[in-house]
Amino acid sequence: MEYQSIERRLQILEDVEQIKKLKARYCAYCDNNYDADGIASLFTQDGVWDGDMRGRYEGQEAIRRFFKGASQRVTFAIHNVTNPIIEVDAETAHGSWYLFQTCTEGEKAKWVSGRYEEDYIKVNRHWYFKNLSVRFSFWTPYDQGWVKERYT
Repeated sequence: MEYQSIERRLQILEDVEQIKKLKARYCAYCDNNYDADGIASLFTQDGVWDGDMRGRYEGQEAIRRFFKGASQRVTFAIHNVTNPIIEVDAETAHGSWYLFQTCTEGEKAKWVSGRYEEDYIKVNRHWYFKNLSVRFSFWTPYDQGWVKERYT
């Protein structure tokens, strides 16, 4: 392993914690009726949100427009993200997270699971999403479960 100074190692730890907070803010905005302005503010101007079957949106304004209508589609959501693997390289970083979410889509309770792959960039000592991608393992009715009906 390459020798790194204590200062550099401490900076990496601080960066990882800031990225975890960025992800926590993203989840909180999603769970607060998909606060479109809040969510968009976490991305760079040219950031990308790629939601698999939910579509791909490039730039803060496109991300904001997509999330403006999200609370009509998904009226309740609790995002649980776990098992982060975050690799920091100075002013950029990459993270992977598992998603397990309960939500209400229309009148139906749903289970949602997937994996986030994310690229981050540090701008003026603050971390932002450059690219957030989620790939769903299932998006299924609560009463059916992912075995009987994997995607709806």
